[in-house]
Amino acid sequence: MLLAIDTSTPQIGLALYNGAQVLAESLWTSKARHTVELAPAVAEMLAHTSVKMEEIKVLGVATGPGSFTSLRVGLSFVKGLAFARKLPVAGINTLDVAAAGQPLNTQPLACVLPAGRGRLALGWYHAGRHGWQASGPAQITSAADLAGSILEDALVCGDLDASERHMLKKNSHIHLVSPALSVRRPGILAELAYNRWQAGQVDDLSALAPLYLHIAETIPGTV
Repeated sequence: MLLAIDTSTPQIGLALYNGAQVLAESLWTSKARHTVELAPAVAEMLAHTSVKMEEIKVLGVATGPGSFTSLRVGLSFVKGLAFARKLPVAGINTLDVAAAGQPLNTQPLACVLPAGRGRLALGWYHAGRHGWQASGPAQITSAADLAGSILEDALVCGDLDASERHMLKKNSHIHLVSPALSVRRPGILAELAYNRWQAGQVDDLSALAPLYLHIAETIPGTV
């Protein structure tokens, strides 16, 4: 049984996965209360599913990019649990989780996440043999800069507020994924982490760290 935890952004996500089924999945937007809400929510999910903590054999965690404080809460919680119970951990890039939830398309895909102070973490993806493949490292941008940089047809999905969506819609090359289909599902994080674990690709806890992006990183001019 795998427990997946995602606190990369204001959205908190939890899932229980046994390799064949997503037994439970929960996500909600927290008002900067990740530290207070996370542990009780995990306990509640285990109680609802009658899964005992002893049945958890591996942990999956979203490693970012995202909000500095939010990421630290999730990674600290997972590390503490892993050390206490001697559990392996599989970390997954948060933008990869967002991309994996989208159907493959011939158009490139831009996944975005709020990174604090009006900034967005951006990752570009293209369709490959085994699903969406990252086209390069994640970068920092803004909705305005992203809207101005896309010169060819592209899909855009992710955590966007109403004003950001309105700004992006002004560019006719941008095809926005609906809000419901843009939700970053913790069940997908769980499946990606489970597959890594099955392949023997778990992380060294001492080296596992959240992915932060620097403000000075360049923004791509074209798709």
